[in-house]
Amino acid sequence: MELCGKLVRYRDKGIDFLGILKNDDAYVMPIDISNNMNDLICNFEKFQKYLNVNNPLIPLHKVQLLAPIQNPLQDIICLGINFLEHAEESMRFKNEKFDGKREEAVYFSKRVNECNSPNGDFFINGATNQLDYEVELVVIIGRNCRNVARENALEYVFGYSIANDISARDLQLKHKQWYAGKSLEGAFPMGPCIVLRDSLNVENLSIKSYVNGELRQNSNTSQLIFDIPYVISELSSYCTLKTGSIISMGTPSGVGMGFTPPRFLQNGDIVVCEIEGIGQLTTHIRA
Repeated sequence: MELCGKLVRYRDKGIDFLGILKNDDAYVMPIDISNNMNDLICNFEKFQKYLNVNNPLIPLHKVQLLAPIQNPLQDIICLGINFLEHAEESMRFKNEKFDGKREEAVYFSKRVNECNSPNGDFFINGATNQLDYEVELVVIIGRNCRNVARENALEYVFGYSIANDISARDLQLKHKQWYAGKSLEGAFPMGPCIVLRDSLNVENLSIKSYVNGELRQNSNTSQLIFDIPYVISELSSYCTLKTGSIISMGTPSGVGMGFTPPRFLQNGDIVVCEIEGIGQLTTHIRA
Protein backbone atom coordinates (compact mmCIF):
# COMPACT_ATOMS: atom_id res chain seq x y z
CA MET A 1 0.00 0.00 0.00
CA GLU A 2 1.45 3.36 -1.03
CA LEU A 3 1.27 6.13 1.58
CA CYS A 4 1.60 9.65 0.19
CA GLY A 5 0.65 13.16 1.32
CA LYS A 6 0.85 15.29 4.45
CA LEU A 7 -1.54 14.99 7.40
CA VAL A 8 -2.19 17.61 10.09
CA ARG A 9 -4.30 18.27 13.15
CA TYR A 10 -5.66 21.78 13.35
CA ARG A 11 -8.14 23.97 15.19
CA ASP A 12 -10.73 26.04 13.33
CA LYS A 13 -13.25 28.16 15.21
CA GLY A 14 -12.49 26.28 18.43
CA ILE A 15 -13.00 22.79 16.97
CA ASP A 16 -10.20 20.29 16.29
CA PHE A 17 -9.97 18.46 12.95
CA LEU A 18 -7.70 16.21 10.96
CA GLY A 19 -6.73 17.49 7.53
CA ILE A 20 -4.56 17.08 4.47
CA LEU A 21 -2.14 19.77 3.37
CA LYS A 22 -2.69 20.82 -0.24
CA ASN A 23 -1.19 23.14 -2.87
CA ASP A 24 2.35 23.43 -1.48
CA ASP A 25 1.04 23.60 2.09
CA ALA A 26 -1.00 26.75 1.45
CA TYR A 27 -4.32 25.08 2.24
CA VAL A 28 -5.73 22.42 4.50
CA MET A 29 -8.54 20.10 3.43
CA PRO A 30 -10.60 18.71 6.33
CA ILE A 31 -11.22 14.97 6.43
CA ASP A 32 -14.47 13.89 8.00
CA ILE A 33 -13.25 11.31 10.49
CA SER A 34 -12.08 11.27 14.11
CA ASN A 35 -9.94 14.26 15.16
CA ASN A 36 -7.56 11.79 16.84
CA MET A 37 -4.54 10.97 14.66
CA ASN A 38 -3.92 7.78 16.62
CA ASP A 39 -7.32 6.51 15.46
CA LEU A 40 -6.36 7.14 11.86
CA ILE A 41 -2.94 5.47 12.19
CA CYS A 42 -4.32 2.41 13.98
CA ASN A 43 -7.24 2.03 11.53
CA PHE A 44 -5.64 3.36 8.37
CA GLU A 45 -7.15 0.87 5.93
CA LYS A 46 -10.61 1.61 7.32
CA PHE A 47 -10.13 5.38 7.04
CA GLN A 48 -8.14 5.52 3.79
CA LYS A 49 -11.25 6.14 1.65
CA TYR A 50 -11.87 9.35 3.58
CA LEU A 51 -8.50 10.72 2.46
CA ASN A 52 -9.67 10.82 -1.16
CA VAL A 53 -12.68 13.07 -0.64
CA ASN A 54 -12.94 16.51 -2.20
CA ASN A 55 -13.82 18.76 0.72
CA PRO A 56 -13.35 22.52 0.35
CA LEU A 57 -9.87 23.94 0.98
CA ILE A 58 -9.23 26.29 3.90
CA PRO A 59 -6.31 28.76 3.74
CA LEU A 60 -3.69 27.48 6.18
CA HIS A 61 -3.18 30.91 7.74
CA LYS A 62 -6.80 30.88 8.93
CA VAL A 63 -6.38 27.83 11.17
CA GLN A 64 -4.16 26.92 14.12
CA LEU A 65 -1.90 23.92 13.57
CA LEU A 66 -1.73 21.47 16.47
CA ALA A 67 0.73 18.68 17.16
CA PRO A 68 -0.25 15.97 14.66
CA ILE A 69 -0.36 13.44 17.50
CA GLN A 70 -1.73 14.92 20.71
CA ASN A 71 -1.25 12.06 23.17
CA PRO A 72 1.34 9.40 22.27
CA LEU A 73 0.16 5.87 22.94
CA GLN A 74 3.46 5.02 24.67
CA ASP A 75 6.59 6.80 25.86
CA ILE A 76 8.68 8.19 23.01
CA ILE A 77 11.60 5.93 22.00
CA CYS A 78 14.70 8.13 21.61
CA LEU A 79 18.12 7.63 20.08
CA GLY A 80 20.95 9.10 22.12
CA ILE A 81 24.03 10.69 20.50
CA ASN A 82 23.20 9.36 17.02
CA PHE A 83 25.36 11.94 15.21
CA LEU A 84 29.12 11.66 15.81
CA GLU A 85 29.74 15.40 16.32
CA HIS A 86 26.92 15.57 18.87
CA ALA A 87 28.43 12.59 20.69
CA GLU A 88 31.68 14.54 20.91
CA GLU A 89 30.08 17.73 22.28
CA SER A 90 28.00 15.72 24.76
CA MET A 91 31.07 13.98 26.18
CA ARG A 92 32.91 17.31 26.36
CA PHE A 93 30.05 18.83 28.39
CA LYS A 94 30.32 15.91 30.83
CA ASN A 95 34.13 16.25 30.96
CA GLU A 96 34.50 12.76 29.55
CA LYS A 97 36.78 11.58 26.76
CA PHE A 98 35.23 10.55 23.42
CA ASP A 99 37.01 7.83 21.45
CA GLY A 100 35.32 8.76 18.15
CA LYS A 101 33.44 5.46 17.82
CA ARG A 102 29.84 4.35 18.30
CA GLU A 103 29.53 0.59 18.01
CA GLU A 104 26.02 0.23 19.47
CA ALA A 105 22.92 2.39 19.37
CA VAL A 106 21.83 4.08 22.60
CA TYR A 107 18.08 3.91 23.31
CA PHE A 108 16.10 5.64 26.03
CA SER A 109 12.53 6.75 26.61
CA LYS A 110 10.91 10.13 27.14
CA ARG A 111 7.60 10.63 28.94
CA VAL A 112 5.30 12.78 26.83
CA ASN A 113 1.79 13.15 28.22
CA GLU A 114 0.87 15.61 25.48
CA CYS A 115 2.89 16.79 22.50
CA ASN A 116 3.44 20.53 22.30
CA SER A 117 2.09 22.30 19.23
CA PRO A 118 3.87 23.92 16.31
CA ASN A 119 4.33 27.60 17.21
CA GLY A 120 3.54 26.68 20.80
CA ASP A 121 4.94 27.88 24.13
CA PHE A 122 7.25 25.99 26.45
CA PHE A 123 7.14 27.33 30.01
CA ILE A 124 10.45 27.12 31.86
CA ASN A 125 10.23 24.76 34.81
CA GLY A 126 11.96 25.94 37.99
CA ALA A 127 13.56 22.51 38.26
CA THR A 128 16.18 23.42 35.62
CA ASN A 129 18.63 26.20 34.84
CA GLN A 130 20.09 24.44 31.81
CA LEU A 131 17.31 24.18 29.25
CA ASP A 132 18.43 23.00 25.81
CA TYR A 133 17.00 22.39 22.33
CA GLU A 134 17.43 19.43 19.94
CA VAL A 135 16.01 19.19 16.43
CA GLU A 136 15.14 15.57 15.60
CA LEU A 137 13.56 13.53 12.82
CA VAL A 138 10.53 11.62 14.13
CA VAL A 139 9.41 8.24 12.79
CA ILE A 140 5.83 7.02 13.37
CA ILE A 141 5.24 3.26 13.20
CA GLY A 142 2.24 2.30 11.06
CA ARG A 143 1.65 -1.32 12.07
CA ASN A 144 2.87 -3.73 14.69
CA CYS A 145 6.29 -5.13 13.88
CA ARG A 146 8.31 -7.89 15.48
CA ASN A 147 11.57 -9.39 14.23
CA VAL A 148 11.56 -7.24 11.09
CA ALA A 149 14.43 -7.60 8.62
CA ARG A 150 16.33 -4.40 7.88
CA GLU A 151 15.45 -4.56 4.17
CA ASN A 152 11.72 -4.63 5.02
CA ALA A 153 11.75 -2.16 7.90
CA LEU A 154 10.45 0.92 6.05
CA GLU A 155 7.27 -0.98 5.14
CA TYR A 156 6.27 -0.60 8.79
CA VAL A 157 6.63 3.21 8.83
CA PHE A 158 3.50 5.36 8.69
CA GLY A 159 5.25 8.69 8.28
CA TYR A 160 7.71 11.30 9.51
CA SER A 161 7.62 14.54 11.47
CA ILE A 162 9.88 16.98 13.36
CA ALA A 163 10.42 17.20 17.10
CA ASN A 164 12.26 19.56 19.41
CA ASP A 165 13.59 17.22 22.10
CA ILE A 166 13.75 19.89 24.83
CA SER A 167 16.18 18.75 27.52
CA ALA A 168 17.20 19.80 31.01
CA ARG A 169 20.95 19.16 31.07
CA ASP A 170 21.37 19.71 34.80
CA LEU A 171 18.73 17.06 35.52
CA GLN A 172 20.51 14.66 33.17
CA LEU A 173 23.74 15.17 35.12
CA LYS A 174 21.97 14.98 38.48
CA HIS A 175 20.28 11.66 37.78
CA LYS A 176 23.08 10.24 35.59
CA GLN A 177 20.57 9.20 32.92
CA TRP A 178 18.16 10.94 30.57
CA TYR A 179 14.58 10.12 31.57
CA ALA A 180 13.85 12.93 34.05
CA GLY A 181 15.78 15.59 32.14
CA LYS A 182 13.91 14.77 28.93
CA SER A 183 10.42 14.51 30.41
CA LEU A 184 9.50 18.02 31.54
CA GLU A 185 5.89 18.84 30.80
CA GLY A 186 5.53 20.22 27.28
CA ALA A 187 9.10 19.27 26.29
CA PHE A 188 8.20 17.52 23.02
CA PRO A 189 6.97 20.02 20.44
CA MET A 190 6.04 18.06 17.32
CA GLY A 191 4.91 18.99 13.81
CA PRO A 192 3.96 20.82 11.74
CA CYS A 193 2.63 17.74 9.95
CA ILE A 194 3.13 14.04 9.32
CA VAL A 195 4.63 13.38 5.90
CA LEU A 196 3.42 9.96 4.84
CA ARG A 197 6.09 7.33 4.20
CA ASP A 198 6.25 7.28 0.40
CA SER A 199 6.30 11.05 -0.01
CA LEU A 200 9.78 11.48 1.44
CA ASN A 201 13.24 9.95 1.06
CA VAL A 202 14.64 10.45 4.55
CA GLU A 203 18.16 9.28 3.73
CA ASN A 204 19.38 12.72 2.59
CA LEU A 205 17.54 15.65 4.18
CA SER A 206 18.99 18.83 5.66
CA ILE A 207 18.23 19.16 9.39
CA LYS A 208 18.68 22.51 11.13
CA SER A 209 17.75 24.54 14.18
CA TYR A 210 17.81 28.27 14.84
CA VAL A 211 17.65 30.21 18.10
CA ASN A 212 16.45 33.81 17.70
CA GLY A 213 17.28 33.56 13.99
CA GLU A 214 20.85 32.30 14.55
CA LEU A 215 21.66 29.00 12.85
CA ARG A 216 22.78 26.61 15.60
CA GLN A 217 22.44 23.08 14.18
CA ASN A 218 23.13 22.30 10.54
CA SER A 219 23.52 18.71 9.36
CA ASN A 220 21.93 16.05 7.17
CA THR A 221 20.05 12.83 7.90
CA SER A 222 22.73 11.02 5.87
CA GLN A 223 24.95 11.60 8.93
CA LEU A 224 22.84 9.43 11.24
CA ILE A 225 25.09 6.75 12.73
CA PHE A 226 22.22 4.27 13.01
CA ASP A 227 19.59 4.80 10.32
CA ILE A 228 15.86 4.12 10.45
CA PRO A 229 15.89 0.58 8.99
CA TYR A 230 18.64 -0.44 11.40
CA VAL A 231 16.78 0.98 14.40
CA ILE A 232 13.43 -0.59 13.52
CA SER A 233 15.04 -3.95 12.83
CA GLU A 234 17.08 -3.96 16.04
CA LEU A 235 14.31 -2.72 18.33
CA SER A 236 11.78 -5.15 16.83
CA SER A 237 14.15 -8.01 17.59
CA TYR A 238 13.82 -7.11 21.29
CA CYS A 239 10.11 -6.26 21.51
CA THR A 240 7.05 -5.56 19.42
CA LEU A 241 6.93 -2.01 18.10
CA LYS A 242 3.25 -1.14 18.33
CA THR A 243 1.22 0.80 15.81
CA GLY A 244 1.49 4.51 16.61
CA SER A 245 4.85 4.20 18.36
CA ILE A 246 7.06 7.26 17.95
CA ILE A 247 10.83 7.02 17.48
CA SER A 248 12.94 10.19 17.73
CA MET A 249 16.16 9.63 15.80
CA GLY A 250 18.67 11.84 17.62
CA THR A 251 20.07 15.33 17.14
CA PRO A 252 23.12 16.81 15.38
CA SER A 253 25.81 18.94 17.00
CA GLY A 254 25.17 22.59 17.80
CA VAL A 255 22.98 22.26 20.89
CA GLY A 256 23.37 24.79 23.71
CA MET A 257 25.55 22.58 25.90
CA GLY A 258 28.03 22.25 23.04
CA PHE A 259 29.16 25.90 23.21
CA THR A 260 31.92 27.27 25.45
CA PRO A 261 30.43 28.59 27.62
CA PRO A 262 27.11 26.76 27.13
CA ARG A 263 24.24 28.76 25.63
CA PHE A 264 21.09 27.51 27.30
CA LEU A 265 17.59 28.75 26.52
CA GLN A 266 16.17 31.80 28.27
CA ASN A 267 12.80 33.49 28.60
CA GLY A 268 11.86 35.07 25.27
CA ASP A 269 13.98 32.81 23.07
CA ILE A 270 12.43 31.43 19.88
CA VAL A 271 13.61 28.05 18.61
CA VAL A 272 12.92 26.99 15.02
CA CYS A 273 13.52 23.36 14.04
CA GLU A 274 13.58 22.61 10.32
CA ILE A 275 13.84 19.44 8.25
CA GLU A 276 13.83 19.51 4.47
CA GLY A 277 10.59 18.18 2.99
CA ILE A 278 8.68 18.36 6.28
CA GLY A 279 8.71 22.03 7.27
CA GLN A 280 9.39 24.12 10.35
CA LEU A 281 8.50 23.70 14.01
CA THR A 282 8.64 26.84 16.19
CA THR A 283 8.75 26.96 20.00
CA HIS A 284 8.53 30.09 22.14
CA ILE A 285 10.35 29.87 25.47
CA ARG A 286 8.39 31.57 28.29
CA ALA A 287 9.03 32.20 31.95
